[in-house]
Amino acid sequence: MLNLQQARWHIAQRIGTIIRASKLFDTEPWGKEDQARFLNQALWVSTTFSPLKLLDMVQEIEISLGRKRLEKWGTRIIDIDIIFYSNKIIATDRLQVPHPLMQERNFVLQPVNEIATKWKHPILQKTVAQLALECKDERKVNFS
Repeated sequence: MLNLQQARWHIAQRIGTIIRASKLFDTEPWGKEDQARFLNQALWVSTTFSPLKLLDMVQEIEISLGRKRLEKWGTRIIDIDIIFYSNKIIATDRLQVPHPLMQERNFVLQPVNEIATKWKHPILQKTVAQLALECKDERKVNFS
């Protein structure tokens, strides 16, 4: 929980105003399942940074909090993802927005649904609430 508090503080200080924050969600691991559960939270942030500059900033925050990228989907101290950026569609080698797997992950959809229920996915043309209802991910997502 301390890592999430520190990440929120850094985001508010360095990136922009936190408009909304979901509750903390305790979730089963996804992708690589032989590891401990995760805490997840969604933030709605107002920023003046471009999407790629925002990516640089969140990666700097992750590193400052002790993140080491050792293994895809492996254990990590903090992981800050850009799920969406307004209604933009971004597809570069470094960044894909909306996050390409968001609709397949309850651990993303449940927190995002709490703060942005009516946001419409610009590619799938469905709200977060619709995506959450249709998600086939059966991993447990609980309020922490």
